[in-house]
Amino acid sequence: MKQNFELLEQLLQRRDFHALRAALTEENPVDIALFLETLTQEQAVLAFRTLSKELAAEVFSNLSPEQQQGVLESITDQELSAIVEELYVDDAVDMLEELPANVVKRVLQIARPETRKLINQFLNYPENSVGSIMTAEFTDLKQTMSVAEAIRHIRETGADAESIYTCYVTDASRKLEGVITIRELLLAKDSDKVSDLMETDLITAETGEDREEAVARLMKYDFLSLPVVDKEGRLVGIVTVDDSMDVLEEEATEDFEKMAAMAPSEKPYLKTGVFTLARHRIVWLLVLMISGMITGGILGQYEAAFAAMPLLVTFIPMLTDTGGNAGSQSSTLVIRGMAVGEIELKDLFRVFWKELRVSLVVGVVLSAVNFVRLIITYPGNEAVAFTVALALLVTVLLAKTIGGVLPMAAKMVHADPAIMAAPLITTIVDAISLVVYFKIACVLLPI
Repeated sequence: MKQNFELLEQLLQRRDFHALRAALTEENPVDIALFLETLTQEQAVLAFRTLSKELAAEVFSNLSPEQQQGVLESITDQELSAIVEELYVDDAVDMLEELPANVVKRVLQIARPETRKLINQFLNYPENSVGSIMTAEFTDLKQTMSVAEAIRHIRETGADAESIYTCYVTDASRKLEGVITIRELLLAKDSDKVSDLMETDLITAETGEDREEAVARLMKYDFLSLPVVDKEGRLVGIVTVDDSMDVLEEEATEDFEKMAAMAPSEKPYLKTGVFTLARHRIVWLLVLMISGMITGGILGQYEAAFAAMPLLVTFIPMLTDTGGNAGSQSSTLVIRGMAVGEIELKDLFRVFWKELRVSLVVGVVLSAVNFVRLIITYPGNEAVAFTVALALLVTVLLAKTIGGVLPMAAKMVHADPAIMAAPLITTIVDAISLVVYFKIACVLLPI
C-alpha cells in the first residue's frame, strides 16, 4: 500500500491526471481516502477531481470531516451537487453534522428539493436516536408481486438502494407488512407470490429509539439490516451493519474515555488541540484529586497508630493497590456486560451475590499467601501478619462487591455506568480499605 501511495503521489506531482485517474480507479475507495489524507489540501483536491462521479461520492464519505470541508470549499457548485446526490442520505447527514453552518447552508441550497427535504428530516432526529443513523435507501416490495416481478423491480431500483439483501414488504401507505431476503426470492418459483414467502414476525426499531438498543437488537438476531418505522408503523428507513459498526465503535470509544476519567472527544487524538485534551482531562483529575484528599484525612486520624507501630505503614500501598485492582476488575466486567446487554438492572442481586462469592475465594487466597509471606519476612510478628491478612480479605470483599454494584447503581439514576470505572472505584476503595485496616489494627494490636 505504501508503494501504491508513492506511485500515486509521483503521478500527481507530474500532473499526469489521466494516469492518476486510471490508477485511482483500481484502488478501493477507503484506500483512496487514506491516500488523500496524506496529501496537502491543494493536492487532495486535485486528486479528488480526477475521480468519476460515483467513485468520488464513495471516497468522499470516507474522508475525515476536516478533509471533507476542505474539498467542499474548493470545488464548484456543480461538482458539489453531484456528490450530494450520489451520497446515501445517512452519509450526507453525517457529513453535515460535522461541518460549519456556512458550508451546510451551501450544501442544502444546491441540493435538489426532494434531497433537501429528506436531509432536513434526518437532521431533525435527536443525535443518538435510530433516526439519526438510518438510511432511506432501501428496497421495498408489494405483497401482490410475483417472484419474477419482485426480482425485476429489484433490478430496476436496486442500484439506488444501500442494501438489497433484505427487502421490505409495504402497503400503499408504506406500513411495514413483512420482510423477505434475496436468497428466498432466488430459490422460489417465478410464479410464487411475495405474500406467501415473506416473514411477518417483524423485528423493528422506532425512529426515536436509542441507537445503542437498536444496534444491539440487530447484532442479537444477526440481521444485515434492521427496519426502522415511525409511531404509525410506516417504514421510513433501515439501519445497516456498517452503520451499526460505526455506532459500536463510537460508543466503545466513549465508554473507554469515560472509564479512563476523561470527557469523551469526537476528534482523533492527533487532530485534537493540546488545550482541548487538557480540558477533557482536568475536570475528572480535579474530582479525583479532591476525593483523594479523603485518604489523607483518614491517615491523619491514625497518626498515633503509626507512631506506636511504624511497621503498619509499609502495608498501606499493598492494601490500597490490591483493593483498587479488585474493584476495577469487577466494575470492568459489569460495565462490559451492561454495554452488550448481558446484564440488566433486574440482575442486581445476582451480580452482588456472584461478586461476593468470587471475592471470598480471591480474598482467602490472597490473604493466605500474604500471611505466609509476612510470617517469613517478619518473624515474631504473627499478630501483625494476621491483621494485614484479615484487612486484605475484608478489603477485597468490599472492593469487588462495590465494583460490581456501583455501575448498576449509576444506571438506576440514569448516569453512564462507565463513570464508575477504575479511577473512581480505586479512589472509593482506597478510603474504605484504610478505614478497615486501621479499625482492625486498633482492635487486634496493642496500639
